[in-house]
Amino acid sequence: MPDNLTIIPPRSGTSFLLKKGQRLKVVDIEGEQVSDFVCYNLADKAEAISSGRTIDYAETILLTKGHPLYSNRSNVMCEIVEDTVGRHDFLLTPCSADTFRIIYGHTQPHRGCFGNLCAALEQYGISPDAIPISFNLFMHVTVDGDTGRVAVLPPKSKAGDYVVLEAKMDLLVGLTACSAEMSNNYAFKPIGYQIEG
Repeated sequence: MPDNLTIIPPRSGTSFLLKKGQRLKVVDIEGEQVSDFVCYNLADKAEAISSGRTIDYAETILLTKGHPLYSNRSNVMCEIVEDTVGRHDFLLTPCSADTFRIIYGHTQPHRGCFGNLCAALEQYGISPDAIPISFNLFMHVTVDGDTGRVAVLPPKSKAGDYVVLEAKMDLLVGLTACSAEMSNNYAFKPIGYQIEG
């Protein structure tokens, strides 16, 4: 495990800047831990990562090494340049207090990745309504081809697995250690990251 990883504690999130050409390495330190990734064009934060456009242009929901991630304006924001897992999700929204209330029945729900992203990005002027569907690193979601039913399964990532994203423009990034029980095989663990270049 690299010594210079920044650690995101379980069920929390952070934000930072990633300059064009820099690479972001996101590491699943202990295994089976999801990390929600969102990004914005630093020069115009109304431009944000887009699940719909990325999936449309890739013609697959299984995004991995070699796939660019597009913005709501059809610009490439970053590209997946390394991926030791090959299974991530770009369908489901960041978990939130509403997720825990509606799906899990919690009466005093955790704020989830959505709340953590809101808190981390607020200093940059990002409002809750401006937080898009996240690219959910290491999340294992299946879709039944006949019924369309979505299932959240334990991540396939093992301790030390990672993804590297290369920025194609100056970015504002939000990143979490996911808070949803089902997504992380019912254990909450840290996520590590480092910026290269």
